[in-house]
Amino acid sequence: MTRARRAALVTGASRGIGREIAGRLAEEGFDLMLSARGGDALREAAAECGKRGGTHVRTVPADMAVEDDVRRVIDAHRTAYGRLDLLVLSAGVGSAVPLGSYPSHRFDRQFAVNVRAPFLLIDGCMELLRHTAPARIVAISSIAGQAPEPRLAAYAASKAALTALCEAVNTEASADGVAATAICPGYVDTDMSAWNHDRVPPAEMITSGDIAELVITMTRLSPRAVVPYLPVVRTGSQLWRA
Repeated sequence: MTRARRAALVTGASRGIGREIAGRLAEEGFDLMLSARGGDALREAAAECGKRGGTHVRTVPADMAVEDDVRRVIDAHRTAYGRLDLLVLSAGVGSAVPLGSYPSHRFDRQFAVNVRAPFLLIDGCMELLRHTAPARIVAISSIAGQAPEPRLAAYAASKAALTALCEAVNTEASADGVAATAICPGYVDTDMSAWNHDRVPPAEMITSGDIAELVITMTRLSPRAVVPYLPVVRTGSQLWRA
């Protein structure tokens, strides 16, 4: 190892949960590689991380639906830091459409971004994660993968697959010091949940800070502890309340 400082790679880092996670990691002293589709939002996220304590913050614009972009993110992180203590898979997409009229291109994009890209990132980063071990993978999944709702069939299926991927990674890599956790929240107060504000007011949603706090907690566990998945539900009388 040529660097002593911990390094993290965060996808979906330009807004919402990913941006808050990146900021908290900056406060914790991680060197950061932030990825999102690019533009002003990604640059603003990097600048914010710098203000929150990030000494080394780099960015790489990428579309998680494009395999060459995903591999470019991996190469950029490896070249910049030479180690990977934490891989945060926060990029995600979703569509609410009733069955019977579901456009196949929406289904394909959700599985490309929510499942295929995380698999490629984990597979492409595994050698670096094992070299750095103990190391962690944290994927932002969804409670929809365990308790689906109407109109979210494709999204729920993709998030169930993402959670299963984390569980499978643990069977293969946790003995090598690489543990994976799928955090599975209900509705979080981000732009991605804005479509549902008429049914679930933002004030009743989980906060991005709550999810970021759980990611930080994963980095503080001993390498003996594996948390395959972690559901986070809203308050109320139903246990699996998204």
